[in-house]
Amino acid sequence: MALFGPSKTVMVSAAQALPGRDEALPVPERHEVLGTHLKPPFPQGVEIAVFAMGCFWGAERLFWHARGVYSTSVGYAGGFTPNPLYEEVCSARTGHTEAVMVAFQSDVTSYGALLRLFWEGHNPTQGMRQGNDIGTQYRSAILTTTPEQARQALESRDAFQVELTKARFGAITTEIATLDRFYWAESYHQQYLAKNPSGYCGLGGTGIRLG
Repeated sequence: MALFGPSKTVMVSAAQALPGRDEALPVPERHEVLGTHLKPPFPQGVEIAVFAMGCFWGAERLFWHARGVYSTSVGYAGGFTPNPLYEEVCSARTGHTEAVMVAFQSDVTSYGALLRLFWEGHNPTQGMRQGNDIGTQYRSAILTTTPEQARQALESRDAFQVELTKARFGAITTEIATLDRFYWAESYHQQYLAKNPSGYCGLGGTGIRLG
């Protein structure tokens, strides 16, 4: 099956998606920067949030620096192909977006604080791209794990749209959906910018603050 379809900015259907594999990709046990567990189960009081905002290297670094964050990891979500490889995701034949799982201490920070970082940290009006990164894997998304997260995500989207409209930006294209599966990315992607401090980071916001 060919990896490349007619356009990297058009979402693939489930029937057209690559088949993937049954085996999960191996990842380190510990976070390169924080020293905490990379994958669940996490300690009591630690909740999970999942965001996609362009290339996941810079997005992950944004969150691991945030107060109250226990751990972060990068992976693929919102698509169809099980346990995809990076090259497959970049082909736009898996339906996934590059995503960051943020494990946060709910008694130290809040989901609302993470939403603020998300909205202000990228441009959520660009559709299937983020800056010079073009393709369905760079689309903006909030993948919620509880009904309360979904409520807060929608409310924050509407509030940020008001501020963006005032500044003459277009409509927010961020996908807000319930998280189905999160597939961890290859080991070399985990905390990539800690291992490669001069590595690429295309993350950039609009300069607009959330209310």
